[in-house]
Amino acid sequence: MFLSIDQQKKTSVALLDNEGNSITYGELAEKMITVGKSVEPRSIIFILCKNTVGAMVGYLGFIENEAVPLNLSSKIDVALLQDLLATYTPAYLWVPSEDVGKFTYEVVVSAYGYTLLKTGSEIYPVHDKLQFLMTTSGSTGSPKLVRYKKGNLEANAKNVAIAFGWSEKERPVCDLGMQYTMGLNVINTHLYVGATVLLTTYNLLSGEFWDYIKTERATNFTGVPFSYDIFYRLRFERMDLPDLTTLSEGGGKLTDARFIQLAEYAQRTGKRFIASFGTTETSARMACLPAELALTKTGSIGRAIPEGELFLIDSDGSVLTDPVAEGEMCYKGPNVTMGYAMCKEDLLKEDEFNGEYHTGDLARRDEDGCYFVTGRLSRFLKLLSYRVSLDQSERLIQQEFGIECACSGTDQRMNVYITDESKRGEVLEFIAAKTNLYKSLFKVFVVDELLRNDSGKIRYKDMDMRYAG
Repeated sequence: MFLSIDQQKKTSVALLDNEGNSITYGELAEKMITVGKSVEPRSIIFILCKNTVGAMVGYLGFIENEAVPLNLSSKIDVALLQDLLATYTPAYLWVPSEDVGKFTYEVVVSAYGYTLLKTGSEIYPVHDKLQFLMTTSGSTGSPKLVRYKKGNLEANAKNVAIAFGWSEKERPVCDLGMQYTMGLNVINTHLYVGATVLLTTYNLLSGEFWDYIKTERATNFTGVPFSYDIFYRLRFERMDLPDLTTLSEGGGKLTDARFIQLAEYAQRTGKRFIASFGTTETSARMACLPAELALTKTGSIGRAIPEGELFLIDSDGSVLTDPVAEGEMCYKGPNVTMGYAMCKEDLLKEDEFNGEYHTGDLARRDEDGCYFVTGRLSRFLKLLSYRVSLDQSERLIQQEFGIECACSGTDQRMNVYITDESKRGEVLEFIAAKTNLYKSLFKVFVVDELLRNDSGKIRYKDMDMRYAG
């Protein structure tokens, strides 16, 4: 059975959510079969996801019955959903029961607050190995999907569990959405070892979230950089959280200052801090930094997970064999997906990645074999023919002033977005001096908040459209 659900202790709780639902491994195995049989094998199914038992029962059951789900947020923009429906013509939707009235499709079955709708669209051919679909990070408004093949999700779940040392005793709290690659990875990884997964739709800023962590004795939390910005805004280091033993981070790069804060907090309180790195194209995590190195390898993503291999290539595509090197980071492993789709015809395409993914991230490798992501190949501007890293510019400003910052722009001007009016002039002087370029090549915008997507990543294009014109 998918994720070895039927191999776990039948009476152990598999999933629990803040809407009052829970399900044991024995019940989950049965529901996966009954709900899964409600759909035609090899059909495409859109799941409008909430972090609840009902959404998970559908996801697991559909995969078990050889259907192909696409996970989307239940709060997805209506126009975007309509575009995706028109592009991929799914045979079914699995939606929160309270949203059924938004659609005119036939009701098939309901379970745990979710309802299966039959759209009437014909089932069309897809690749025999295709198992799952997910939107690419930051793809709002785009039909671009990542095609997962059979084995990707399970390989990643198994190897991440080994790397992190997870067991059935864990009780992870999952606030990252299951439509987000890192959120789904946290869930899959813990189900694979028979743990109890605590699903939540509560906002990190709410008292309900923290009450939930304490009441349900959560043992670990995985967040993106924005999650930990919120944690420190709430002074979480002063909270009494005796059951919470592991803090993990992925989905973006922490500032060095925040990385050190978390590493020192973990050491001071007897907890673990584990930084990690992953992409949708690699079924989420491909690397992690052992907790014992957190204090000595600031900013590192560590080494490849079991069965995986990280390596660097130069601009000509040649592998860099020197122990210490810098280049584009690439990865090989059983969790590498099949490639992309832009339309339903693409769901018949063969495996284009063939087990190897070039991330587009610049990274350096140190003498201990640990990797440090230093920027994106595409996140550079050429100002007066000088190559300027937008990621590095952000980090410099964040570390110098301790403020939120986003940098974007064109080869004619860098746009710098900050949220503190009092720092406008200083930031302009600082970045011009650091890059040794004219101040006229930079424009600082003061905004109420940085625009972010559901996973906390900055929406650079939307920022430019709204503020820079």
